[in-house]
Amino acid sequence: MSRQGAQGFELESRWIGGLPLINALLARLGIDALLARVVPAPAARTTVPPAHALGVLLRNIVLCARRPLYTQAEWARRAVPALLGLTPAQATALNDDRIGRALEQLFQADRAALLTDLVLRAIREFQIELGQLHNDSTTITFTGAYAAAEGRTVHGQPTVHITYGHNKDHRPDLKQLLFVLTVAADGAVPIHYRALDGNTNDAPTHIQTWETLCTLAGRRDFLYVADSKLCAEESLTHIAQHQGRFITVLPRTRREDRWFRELLQTHQLPWEEVLRRPNPRRRAGREDVWKVVEAPLPSKEGYRVIWVWNSLMAAQDAEARQARIERAWAGMQRLTTKLEGPRCRIRTRERVEALATRIVATAARWVAYAIHEHTEPHFRQESRGRPGHTTRYLRGERVRFSIALTTRPEVIEADARCDGLFPLITNCPELSKKQILEAYKYQPRLEKRLEQLKTVEAVTPVFLKRVSRIEALLFLYFIALLVQALLEREVRRAMARETIDRLPLYPEERECRAPSTERILDLFASLQRHRLWQQGHLVQVFDPELTELQRTILRLLGISPAVFTATA
Repeated sequence: MSRQGAQGFELESRWIGGLPLINALLARLGIDALLARVVPAPAARTTVPPAHALGVLLRNIVLCARRPLYTQAEWARRAVPALLGLTPAQATALNDDRIGRALEQLFQADRAALLTDLVLRAIREFQIELGQLHNDSTTITFTGAYAAAEGRTVHGQPTVHITYGHNKDHRPDLKQLLFVLTVAADGAVPIHYRALDGNTNDAPTHIQTWETLCTLAGRRDFLYVADSKLCAEESLTHIAQHQGRFITVLPRTRREDRWFRELLQTHQLPWEEVLRRPNPRRRAGREDVWKVVEAPLPSKEGYRVIWVWNSLMAAQDAEARQARIERAWAGMQRLTTKLEGPRCRIRTRERVEALATRIVATAARWVAYAIHEHTEPHFRQESRGRPGHTTRYLRGERVRFSIALTTRPEVIEADARCDGLFPLITNCPELSKKQILEAYKYQPRLEKRLEQLKTVEAVTPVFLKRVSRIEALLFLYFIALLVQALLEREVRRAMARETIDRLPLYPEERECRAPSTERILDLFASLQRHRLWQQGHLVQVFDPELTELQRTILRLLGISPAVFTATA
């Protein structure tokens, strides 16, 4: 941070990075004032107020550089203190104990009211449209026992239970929490979250989430979009009876799904093409085509069922089916070779059948096998010892097995007619089939936010043991997601206003059509301010020099370049 040179000169270097951009958004949201209100400084003199400590941690998360609490002080001392809301003395006094106690105070505060105030400010300040909201969940996986996190009361408040459940990270051996997130279709901006017990089923959570969203939005007629867990009769009925609207996926377990797939085998339906575009994953190859048709019969509750077919999904389903069949065939070939070998020790039909069933398990719907049994002569010495010209041999018979694998063409053909299909269920009679599909196709933007939580923001591993501090930390993560989403939204909307199609944000100055927060902050990551001192006197200040691309980003965000130089 500082280097001593000849003649008593000392060069002090302080990191700036993308802090001015984040501070501009935090100021518009009034985050620092909100934190100071709910987490006030104690009556006794405090070197670093809790709200300031939380502000440092929040900025660290947003800047995609989250580290354990014991490294926060070191990170803060390398940055310009004023950009973190600290004085030089406070930056020196910051430590992990202060940040931990600040998280404890945030847990004890009224976080529900704070969340409501924050989201309402974001909606007003950034004019976020709430006509369409998307909901989904993910699991936050923990490494460790977390024996104390059993849902007990801490400081008079209930806590979540970190326990085993259906792990979406494919780690059933680890404990987890459920993180439920709702975003607006206007830029995928997060507007609500919930942290729930690790063994919580997603289905019952939708009613309470929907009611909370009604309060936030101040209306009930918004379009609520979620995955198949929403398709529970209780949830759908509650939303419909309270003047709500929904779109979700009809599960494969429903009778309506089986009925329609059987209908496709004998009837030609009036499919309507609603979208055709080049393959988004490859420059050449199969086109991305979307078709829709409304089921002749509604669901058992009387809701519309819209079936969707996609060319890329159909090709993917066909390839996956063929790959399973080929794996089964290869496995059966290996078993056949083993059975025909001279040292084969598989003697019973039951053992052969068990091995064959295991091999074709993933392709049993499309293949069948037949076990054939035959005997062959077998000779062995009458007595032990080295064989000679007088050795006598006894003749016996040995049972040998062979397997023939065949496909089921009629089943493969029937399933091929259903490749690339999935059903949507809705209670919106005013929406066209194309509008229903377009609304649901926004769902991956929400899934991208959940991926961002785990990758860019690195929510795991969680370097905390107390469940109260973990819940407070997740609250800060939600704020970080909100800030990052607003940064992306502001840049992209400004690009559209100024008819800027792309910006050279990728390595080697490759063009980027939809700038992400990570790319934008990486552009500013190397900025520093240097001050030259001589025997305690400031000689010269070297402010960062902004590139033309950096100035373009600042102009799109409405931020003056002076914020990179006006730092005390």
